Amino acid sequence: MMENRSFDHMLGSLRAVNPNIQGFPATFSNPDTTGKEIKPEAKAKYQGQLDPDPNHHFAPVDEQIFNGTGSADMRGFVRSYFKQRKDVKNSHKILYYFKRDQLPVLTTLALEYAVFNRWFASIPGPTLCNRAFAHYGTSFGHVGMEMKYFGHSIKSIYQRIREAGQTTKLYYFDRASSTLELINLLEEQPQIFATYEQFLADCHAGALPAYSFVEPNYSDHDGLIASDQHPDHHVAEGERFIASIYMAIKSNPILWPTTALLITYDEHGGIFDHMTPPACTPDGFTAPKEKTGTGQPFNFDRLGVRVPAVLVSPWVPKGTIVNNVFEHASIPATATRWLLPNFTGNRTPREAAAETFLDLLSAPAMRTDGPDFQ
Repeated sequence: MMENRSFDHMLGSLRAVNPNIQGFPATFSNPDTTGKEIKPEAKAKYQGQLDPDPNHHFAPVDEQIFNGTGSADMRGFVRSYFKQRKDVKNSHKILYYFKRDQLPVLTTLALEYAVFNRWFASIPGPTLCNRAFAHYGTSFGHVGMEMKYFGHSIKSIYQRIREAGQTTKLYYFDRASSTLELINLLEEQPQIFATYEQFLADCHAGALPAYSFVEPNYSDHDGLIASDQHPDHHVAEGERFIASIYMAIKSNPILWPTTALLITYDEHGGIFDHMTPPACTPDGFTAPKEKTGTGQPFNFDRLGVRVPAVLVSPWVPKGTIVNNVFEHASIPATATRWLLPNFTGNRTPREAAAETFLDLLSAPAMRTDGPDFQ
């Protein structure tokens, strides 16, 4: 799970390759603060452009989606970004997107395997609450960057798997980078943690656990460059990180036929997308208006902004395009369906209703034509 990039920003260019990939249409635009209609442009740079970091807390995301009109037309991104520097020209950069050849790893994997047209962040808000959905199927009523929300009866996917006698690991990059869910998951599950270097070693040995979650490097440190792609970190370094995960799995003849790799992003990071987030099954919690900053409570009954998501496996037919609605609760839902088919523990209604992606591993024979990266 990478950081803070939207579908249109990263994969929108693929519409020109395959019109069934739902990148932004030619008619899409956002008004700036002068009233001028601004269209997306293929001017995205790897680094040095989205500074300051686009706001992606709950209230600004609400503005990006609704543009203050009550209609979810996705036309508030430019005006939202303007507020951070009060610079009209700079505000247009929020509509910049990457050309296909700038992201050869992500775009190649999307075209070669399965790309999700409708994978949305779980919440129209920031990182931690969205990542919680990937681990728990809920954020326990939080829509912000609160660091603690354990103590509920709903167990993480790691607890479920371990209690069933199966193996699981969360591979964080290194001690300096740590993990964005350390406080919550470390409370009762210190055994699940390992580093990126251990992930590579486990792949080399053909010894991955049944379920793995891999995190990038979140900071520049010790001569290393952040690989999470969070603005304004270097996007090409994230490309190299994704390639390293893919090649570590693909290079092992034991793992490649038996492993599915999902690549996705926690949320859009304030960057544009044209597709309106749909309604969803509520998870049973409510965030009070004091937490949302919008003057209204939030009942977790609609999803956040669309993010890139790609499923890689030699059992995925080439060029698969997925149009069903997915979100981060689909991750524990899929792992539970696969590894724990008789699970009877507590889950949120959201996770129980979430789409799963095991059915996409449907090729009649194992493919041998997957790309390699240096």
